[in-house]
Amino acid sequence: MGRGWGRRLAALAATAALTTTACSALDDTGDSAASGGPTAAAPPAASSGTGPLANTDGTLPGLAPVTADPDRAQARALIGQLRTAGRGPKTGYARDEFGSAWTDSATAVPFGGNGCGTRDDILRRDGTGVRFRSGSTCVVDTMTLVDPYTGTSMTFRKKDATEVQIDHVVALSAAWQMGAAYWPRDKRVQLANDPLNLLAVDGPTNNGKRDATPASWLPPAKQIRCAYVVRYAQVSLKYELPVTEADKAEMLRQCA
Repeated sequence: MGRGWGRRLAALAATAALTTTACSALDDTGDSAASGGPTAAAPPAASSGTGPLANTDGTLPGLAPVTADPDRAQARALIGQLRTAGRGPKTGYARDEFGSAWTDSATAVPFGGNGCGTRDDILRRDGTGVRFRSGSTCVVDTMTLVDPYTGTSMTFRKKDATEVQIDHVVALSAAWQMGAAYWPRDKRVQLANDPLNLLAVDGPTNNGKRDATPASWLPPAKQIRCAYVVRYAQVSLKYELPVTEADKAEMLRQCA
């Protein structure tokens, strides 16, 4: 993930601070894999979501629309930096090539190593009114979520865990086909657990997405589509993943 991308992220964050910020299929729905361990500060509580241009590390909650003309111009400039390539075969792909689901061991990304599994970190980041399972400071038992993909408010309950899923914006199998097959394992584990690549969303909608890329799937809520492709671009640039020409063209169109 080169230094050049880090400098671009810093510049984008500085620019976005001057603008208005508005509001993969399911891999695992089990309990947090981690128990005990070091205690770290919890992810910030959610409000109505954060625009992607002001959230370049993914630590702020949700996903808000990109609507202002200067922001959309900035979004197109970001998407314009994406390299294009053909999509390779899925041969050899397996979920465990990206590590155990929701492992806390990806310490190179935000929230990693804080004693809680990634799934619960993202639920806690994106939810409001979060309540934890009795005796736990990690496992989210109930919360309210405004789903960015549909714009609907929904209640999460641990006993009905599949109703809220954690989406990999850049699906892991899609990343595998675009070059992650050749990465070292620790980089794949980072991608799978990086909050920049993760959103808590409506489960059935996420099931419909599966491993699709922007040319073949976009969120049902049209107002969020530019923000979604900006997040897709942020992840792709951070991990030096190309996109297909069709994906790039669709991403630019959504922020036109």
